[in-house]
Amino acid sequence: MNYISISLYKKILYHALAEGMTERDFKHLPIPIDALEKIQAVPADNFFALHEMLDDTLGPGFAVRVGQEMKMDDYGVLGLSWKTCSKVGEIFERSERYFQLLSNTYVFKVEKQGGISKIFLYRDAYRRGVSLSNEATFSATVVVLKAISEKDGILPLSVSFKHAAPTKMDSHQQAFNCPVLFDQSHDFMAYQTTDLETRTAKADTSINKFLVERVQEETKGIEVSSNKIAADVEKLIKDALPSGIPSILQIGEHMGMSSRTLTRRLSDSGLTFRSLVKQTQERISIDLLKNSSSSVGEIAFQTGFSEQSAFSRAFKQWTGQSPLDYRNRL
Repeated sequence: MNYISISLYKKILYHALAEGMTERDFKHLPIPIDALEKIQAVPADNFFALHEMLDDTLGPGFAVRVGQEMKMDDYGVLGLSWKTCSKVGEIFERSERYFQLLSNTYVFKVEKQGGISKIFLYRDAYRRGVSLSNEATFSATVVVLKAISEKDGILPLSVSFKHAAPTKMDSHQQAFNCPVLFDQSHDFMAYQTTDLETRTAKADTSINKFLVERVQEETKGIEVSSNKIAADVEKLIKDALPSGIPSILQIGEHMGMSSRTLTRRLSDSGLTFRSLVKQTQERISIDLLKNSSSSVGEIAFQTGFSEQSAFSRAFKQWTGQSPLDYRNRL
């Protein structure tokens, strides 16, 4: 049985309350409001049934309206990883990795055709609630892309859904601000590729900081210490790991250094890029096992592993214990 995070279930219920429903309206639900604090996930069919009930009660577009209220924090570990993306479109790469590793509820694929990127959402709409949930996902995507870029101008060119059109389209037009098509062959959003390749607000700030340091080194002869370089590289590796293990070229470009220069600067601290990646993975995983409730699969995602089993093997090499044994002995 598939499950959906309780945070998403709560978001739908609370938005329904904001639109005028009362807690009494939800007494019949398999998981009523007064039980929400006791669980972490709900069966997917309960989630989709709720979507259907609210669409019938509050009218077409409810799913789109609740999508507009979503925040990155509502998506837990995945949402946290979006905040460290270097480019806007990287959220889809991270989402694809996350769902491959932890769940089969979503499959995202990005296809670039000329200057247009299509973001496909492959999820079997075996009931109407899945189609409504897909609407909410695309609506939330618009909000998330604006948030991480801090640019309102990043908007889809078009949005396509496989299911039939609702009787009213007001909420769809307001949320997407572009042509919204129904009865199409696939569920997808189209964006300008250049928009998805835009640096995120966080990356812009970070890159500018490192470029200022390089300018100071070159024009004022103020060489940043090797220890600080190593600490900066470790932070950039940590931010990049949810997308997979970064290359030294990728990190060097972010810092305004060639890979050769970065290799030399790390060597001054007795480090290699490869050893620093492993050291960063080990530190993150130990910290998360000690100080978070993240599952082993979520920690594997956050530390750049494509399989939970590969993470568990690596962790045992580092500590002599499996991740669960390590956590249980704390």
